[in-house]
Amino acid sequence: MRFKSQKIWIFPEDDINTDVIFPGRYTYEPLSPDEMTRHALEDYDSKFIEEVEDGDIIVAGSNFGAGSSREQAVTCLQAAGISCIIAKSFARIYFRNAINQALPLVISPECSDFVTKNKENLLSSKEKIDVDFDNGVIKIKDKVFSFPKLDDQALQIFKAGGLVEYTKTRLKKST
Repeated sequence: MRFKSQKIWIFPEDDINTDVIFPGRYTYEPLSPDEMTRHALEDYDSKFIEEVEDGDIIVAGSNFGAGSSREQAVTCLQAAGISCIIAKSFARIYFRNAINQALPLVISPECSDFVTKNKENLLSSKEKIDVDFDNGVIKIKDKVFSFPKLDDQALQIFKAGGLVEYTKTRLKKST
């Protein structure tokens, strides 16, 4: 798997929680993924939903996705076109929800720090990020950062399109 960003979204704060990613006031409304996108990060960055494009990558601080276990916080970003999120760390439940829904996450404190420190320059130059999951490498400008590769089962879940599709495939093979 490989992703090259269209645009970089830089959210350097730590502990961006699921209430900020997908506001709790919409949690109990039966919204489709496309309807959820209208509310993605609306309380954090009001321009996000107007400007996000397919293939964009988010770079964040520590503990991204803290808070409740709501899957909408993954779904809304994925449906908005986010191809990957790079952060110093992720809340454990957010990380698992992202694998279940096949939204690639990368833990790279070094990349997050570099992007945060060079935010203005990277945004003004419309720099791209290249994330290579097969080799565990992130490239941005002339910098290369490595990250731990996903285990085989997680990669199979991603390639299947999420946990539900992965499970369906496994069940078909067992019958």
